[in-house]
Amino acid sequence: MVSREIPCAIALVYGLSVGRVGAKTTRVPEFADAIVFWLKLGFINFGGPTGQIALMHTELVEKRKWISEARFLHALNFCMLLPGPEATQLAIYIGWLLHRMWGGLAAGVLFVLPSACILWGLSCVYAKFGKVAWVAAIFYGLKPAVLAIVAAALIRIGQRTLKNAVACAMAGLAFVAIYFVRAPFPIIVLGAGLAGLIGGRFWPEKFLISGDHELTSGVETEAGEVPESGRPSLIRALKICVVGLVVWWVPVLLLGGCLGWNHALLREGIFFSKAAMVTFGGAYAVLPYVAQRAVEQYHWLTAGQMLDGLGLAETTPGPLIMVLQFVGFLGGWNQPGNLSPLLSASLGAFITTWTTFVPCFVWIFLGAPHVERLRGKITWTAALSAVTAAVVGVILNLAVWFGLHVIWPDRKLVDWFGVVVSGVAFAGMTKCNWDIVPVVLGAGVCGLFYRWLV
Repeated sequence: MVSREIPCAIALVYGLSVGRVGAKTTRVPEFADAIVFWLKLGFINFGGPTGQIALMHTELVEKRKWISEARFLHALNFCMLLPGPEATQLAIYIGWLLHRMWGGLAAGVLFVLPSACILWGLSCVYAKFGKVAWVAAIFYGLKPAVLAIVAAALIRIGQRTLKNAVACAMAGLAFVAIYFVRAPFPIIVLGAGLAGLIGGRFWPEKFLISGDHELTSGVETEAGEVPESGRPSLIRALKICVVGLVVWWVPVLLLGGCLGWNHALLREGIFFSKAAMVTFGGAYAVLPYVAQRAVEQYHWLTAGQMLDGLGLAETTPGPLIMVLQFVGFLGGWNQPGNLSPLLSASLGAFITTWTTFVPCFVWIFLGAPHVERLRGKITWTAALSAVTAAVVGVILNLAVWFGLHVIWPDRKLVDWFGVVVSGVAFAGMTKCNWDIVPVVLGAGVCGLFYRWLV
């Protein structure tokens, strides 16, 4: 089975696998322009962390030149280390870099809000009419597209990262560790990072393998420093903690006070608040933790409904972790108490989404100023370079796993639909520079028509 932390690895790969833009060409956009971009991204960010990171890099680094690649990668590596959805946290981080607190708030809210509204509508349809067959058909078409995306990423990052024997060795060791030994992804990252720290100290020429490491971007002063408003301080940290905790917990406590301290909606708020603090590695890391308790302990939904919710989340824009909103919706629907099922379900969807994503803002606003001060440090850069090389091996594991499950789903017969769709998508992305969005949408439409015809 694929490592639960794989989406985090995909996010890093896509951030590192696309073209470079020099720091001198970056520019700070107007806040209104940034708002329009984040709103647009909220409606088109299909494909989970893979597509979302690729879209942000293409739009922000290559096309709009709002941020340098070095700055983008630095932010991405920090977001990988946090609990919760790394793509959402990256959007908040970049929004903060561009326009500080208001920019981070706008980026994070608009990244999530369209997906939350769309998934709420689909959840209403699901709860009233049952399993939606067309969602399964679209998801069937998405699988080979994801295989092509991963394969293309593997080739691109391999060409740019595996430049010497040290890099190749680290990639090979990472693949062996995750594919044969089943080592957890965090252990691989920590091991590679430790090797990079040591290697950067004694053999920096061998371990600085991830390319250039520009230190400036359009959001810095001429001296290359973060402006005064973005520098860390104890008073600033205390303010963020107090405000963040109040915003985070007030809705949860209001539900308890209005509906009773044993109501299902209060339990959802507390449970998903805990999940936001302890689940690392993206959506696939949180799903087993949530499924076990939501299905077996709280009985908010069934195991089959949990899988259906994952399918719904896969076929809508936004973070894959939005599947938790579906869990909260059905929990409120199935255990409404004195409320109507629809009202209870809607409140359940809201409190689940609220407690899942509000912590993301707290982590970024607290940590980003400190992380910015680490840019340009040789040992830090060497550690990230080593992690980059190790991730190539992790992505190879993912490509092999996807290939087996998409091309040979039952280990007996070849799925020729998957072969054709993945082959066309792979050729289009590597030879014709197709964007992620049309690839994902086109594959979903193909799956829908194929299931309808067959």
